[in-house]
Amino acid sequence: MTFNTKDLQQTNSAHHMQPFTDNKALADKGARIITRADGCYIWDSEGNKILDGMAGLWCMNVGYGRDEIADAAAQQMRELPYYNTFFQTTHPPVIELSKKIASLAPDHVNQVFFTGSGSDANDTVLRMVRHYWSSLGKKSKKGIISRKNAYHGSTVAGASLGGMKGMHEQGDLPIPHITYINQPYWYGEGGDLDPEQFGLQRAQELEAEIDRLGEENVAAFIAEPVQGAGGVIIPPASYWPEIQRICDARNILLIADEVICGFGRTGSWFGSDTFNIKPDFMPIAKGLSSGYLPIGGVMLSDRVSKVLLEEGGEFNHGYTYSGHPAACAAALKNLEIIERENLVERVRDDIGPYMQKRWQELAQHPIVGEARMIGLMGAIELSPDKANRAPFKVKEGTVGFICREFCFENNLVMRHVGDTMIISPPLVISHAEVDELIEKATRCLDLTWQRINEAGYCE
Repeated sequence: MTFNTKDLQQTNSAHHMQPFTDNKALADKGARIITRADGCYIWDSEGNKILDGMAGLWCMNVGYGRDEIADAAAQQMRELPYYNTFFQTTHPPVIELSKKIASLAPDHVNQVFFTGSGSDANDTVLRMVRHYWSSLGKKSKKGIISRKNAYHGSTVAGASLGGMKGMHEQGDLPIPHITYINQPYWYGEGGDLDPEQFGLQRAQELEAEIDRLGEENVAAFIAEPVQGAGGVIIPPASYWPEIQRICDARNILLIADEVICGFGRTGSWFGSDTFNIKPDFMPIAKGLSSGYLPIGGVMLSDRVSKVLLEEGGEFNHGYTYSGHPAACAAALKNLEIIERENLVERVRDDIGPYMQKRWQELAQHPIVGEARMIGLMGAIELSPDKANRAPFKVKEGTVGFICREFCFENNLVMRHVGDTMIISPPLVISHAEVDELIEKATRCLDLTWQRINEAGYCE
């Protein structure tokens, strides 16, 4: 099939307002039109074959082109295309998916509440946390502690739970009773501390914030096991044990946002498994269906579900598409593929270690200050002064944007967060495709280095 790219771009600009986009600037430039995909690759309307190093938006865990997922959804649409889960009704796909998720979850997690996305899941978490404490007669425990630069969605509650200033500036956010501590970002904020000292120090900020607010006013702490959109920030080994200790000691619920980390991304079924976290809530989405249909949810610990189910009465919350039959069918088939092809174990034992080794080679590049990776999610820090982890003297993100543009031009999808380049390929990526990714990333770094030297950004 042939496409008229210019006509599509003009129609897109005339009628489609895109998310997280300067739509005026994009109208002048013209959007890239993606027309098909297979495996780890996407193709645009000009016929360019592009290696998708971001698995869509962190979600295409089993890769593109899985006919059996499409077939499962189509079959379900023919049998029962839709029915709600309100008003004392349910259906087989949502029952089966609930059981399957519980079998994969940590032993203390056995209930799932379904949503349509990760943002919806974190809205739901906020409601559930406050309803939990209210059901126990502790209505003052409504405060949520999050982290600066965290991302938990873009709805009002999701963006408030996240700690991104740019989102807060649009819409008078955050909503009340949400506060923030610093992130465990050793490369950018660790100073002279070694990573373990720094991780402990940042974790102990949680206890200080609980003391400042009063334990009787704090309901929960929310964090991703590994910060994804914040720049693939992998916490030092000392961080999560101390966070868990504080939550346990201070009677604070722990929310581990698994929207990105869940379903194999870190080399375990969940990031909570990788870091030995025992959360009370686990928001999920993305890899649950590998993006084939929109679905999300909140996994609840037995501690929480016992109160909500037995003492909470009716929970006045839900979505039209909670547990959508076709989305559940797609998710079930997706999880079947992950298990059948041993993708979690493959990330842990094979392709993860291989890519981590190749990724570390990028640290030798003149403008790479650090290359880090866990499972199949990684980051490289761009710096003009590797030894001192120094930033560039131009506006933050200028160099990262240049690198990202070179990636697009060289048929590689790799995102930038400020001057950090991040990657999260499908879990099915092959050794040869990893080699291709590293070769393309190296070329783009070389081009970036040349451009910024010409511009004087390294002086």
